[in-house]
Amino acid sequence: MITNEYNVIGVMSGTSLDGIDLAYITFTIINDKWHFKIHNTETISYSDYWFNKLSKLTNISDNELIKIDESYTELLANAIQNFIDINVIETLDLVSSHGHTALHKPEDGISVQIGNRKMISNYIKTTVVCDFRIQDVKLGGQGAPLVPIGDRILFSDYEYCLNLGGFANISTEANVGRVAYDICPVNIVLNYYVRKIGLDFDDKGQLASEGTINKLLLDKLNQIKFYSRKPPKSLGLEWVEDKIFPLINAFNLEIKDVLRTFVEHVAYQISKAIEDNSKVFITGGGVFNDFLIARLKSMSRSYIIIPDNDIIEYKEALIFGLLGVLKLRGEVNCLKSVTGAIKDHSSGVIYNI
Repeated sequence: MITNEYNVIGVMSGTSLDGIDLAYITFTIINDKWHFKIHNTETISYSDYWFNKLSKLTNISDNELIKIDESYTELLANAIQNFIDINVIETLDLVSSHGHTALHKPEDGISVQIGNRKMISNYIKTTVVCDFRIQDVKLGGQGAPLVPIGDRILFSDYEYCLNLGGFANISTEANVGRVAYDICPVNIVLNYYVRKIGLDFDDKGQLASEGTINKLLLDKLNQIKFYSRKPPKSLGLEWVEDKIFPLINAFNLEIKDVLRTFVEHVAYQISKAIEDNSKVFITGGGVFNDFLIARLKSMSRSYIIIPDNDIIEYKEALIFGLLGVLKLRGEVNCLKSVTGAIKDHSSGVIYNI
């Protein structure tokens, strides 16, 4: 039903495997301009079982993936219902969920997200909008990134919106319209290496700050062909496993030196994507890596704007909530200028109760 106000739960699980992000939001449209208010947020960390399962999705059979999809959808449904119960959410128009990316090879016409089954709608007795990527891939697009239309609608005061999650992705307005793409891996690599020494993440980038740059590794990282390609372009875990991990591992470095070198690589690649004297709005877990932010500031001549924690940590859940609203209204929520699809479209699947 078309209305001027929607109460939504946005759900997001990213490649960095930090957990399931949930945000309860009210969206209102006044004089053709969207506004939002975030009421409640929560991140549900993955158990060791689920962390191990999700980190190995690129190496399993189709039958195994179907079973995991069913189990993961049940996990999401329970997480959403618990979030509703704990926060005593009584007014809810829809749940909009990204699911979790299992495989992303858009060049082969493949993008698979688990957790996008009707089971969620049946369980929580609420309309669910999900499975946003595959339609775009079928239309010749990358299926990613999907957040940029939310950047345009909700955060248009900034020249660039930069997210530092599993990957660094950026969006901005250009002559052809909104342009967005993945720049490089971030937390998906940094967290992988600190876990080898028993940590979940490098707190504030302290370990990286104590390391030494390996110039040869840095040069080889910066020479990877992906970085010279023009957008639209996007990255996935399988690309990191194929291109990044073998390259780093060949150098047999101490973990702190790997982190230091990779932080330098990330800061350099991001700085190349940003024009001087621009306002850059930064969100995502990488914002809390003080050393990475310091290196980025030292390489860039732009104004770095960091919002409050709810937006830093839950911007993607927020925007997927908006994507669900736009789908429900039959409005464009996926831009061809971003993904390379043959047309703008309203992407996603609606499951009604």
